[in-house]
Amino acid sequence: MMRYLLLTACLFCVTATTSARELEGTQLTKMGQIDGVPWSIQSTGNQTFLIGLRRGEMFLFDGQKGTTQPVSGLPKVFASGQGGLMDIHPSPSEHNVFYFTYAKPAGKGGAPTLAKARLSGSQLMNWQDLFTSNLVVTTGRHFGSRVAFDDNNFVYMTIGDGGERDNAQNTENHAGTIVRLHPDGSIPQDNPFVDTSGFAPEIYSYGHRNPQGIAFDDKTGYLWAIEHGPRGGDELNLIRSGANYGWPITSHGKEYWGPVNAGEAQEKEGIESPKKVYIPSIAPGSLLLYRGEAFSRLNDKFLIGALKLTHINILDLNGEGQVLEERRYYEDLNERIRDITTDEHGHLWFTTDSGNIYRVNWPSPSQ
Repeated sequence: MMRYLLLTACLFCVTATTSARELEGTQLTKMGQIDGVPWSIQSTGNQTFLIGLRRGEMFLFDGQKGTTQPVSGLPKVFASGQGGLMDIHPSPSEHNVFYFTYAKPAGKGGAPTLAKARLSGSQLMNWQDLFTSNLVVTTGRHFGSRVAFDDNNFVYMTIGDGGERDNAQNTENHAGTIVRLHPDGSIPQDNPFVDTSGFAPEIYSYGHRNPQGIAFDDKTGYLWAIEHGPRGGDELNLIRSGANYGWPITSHGKEYWGPVNAGEAQEKEGIESPKKVYIPSIAPGSLLLYRGEAFSRLNDKFLIGALKLTHINILDLNGEGQVLEERRYYEDLNERIRDITTDEHGHLWFTTDSGNIYRVNWPSPSQ
């Protein structure tokens, strides 16, 4: 069955201000709309994309025709609150193989799970659950969950605290952590806590609240993650092996119920400090490190989908990981921007919680 989507040519032709120069002169086009929350979008080549909906469905989206085709072969998903079908990431070493994160039904909740499958036409083949966390989220909140690979083919998965803040310092479970695995889901023997009592051996870092973006920089070897703070205090963190990122001991945010600090302190000895803090919160839903030919001025910069403050956030960092400048795009869209990706030409595509699919490109083939 083919579903035809609304196509709108050049919905917004954007000319950025001089302080927001990366996308100056580019064209923003609404390419389609889908019923549901498109939590993830990933290019499969030839202007075609896999789009995963939080409720547990997946579609192939033809960016040229504006049509979608259902994808079969998915498992049952615990779709409740913030949980459901979450990230999609291509395998760096296997053709047409993709990695997925989803909330696997467990008891009265869902367990963040890493899986992989091969895409054949519109069917997922040989679905394998590689890792199922020992966190069962029953609150409907803070599942994470995004995926990245480093240049040694290790896979990293972010996991939220499950809506129970003390989970993030309980290192016997996977809540509030970033886990590091081999592509087959086995545990690397050089993981920081593989032989440490009281730590789950998959843990690479801990003390995270709800990290919904992760990216590896193959030029610097840095691993980055971005996470939701409470009321204010969203954090961009440089992830180090074995490090504690503090939640809920440290936080730059406030409690939802009043003007009271959420943590014991904003920073503390022995706890990693964030490289960037957002106050007020932008609610970061994704993290993309841009590398491509289409937008030379975007190279080596981070693009972050902002849910609460409804924009694409661009960060320019130096080689030491210090933030030099921040800029914001598409605030006038008033859309909760969920995920951002690139196509085979390096053009930007992003999804919003209202189900819209947008493309950013140049009006002509050359800059």
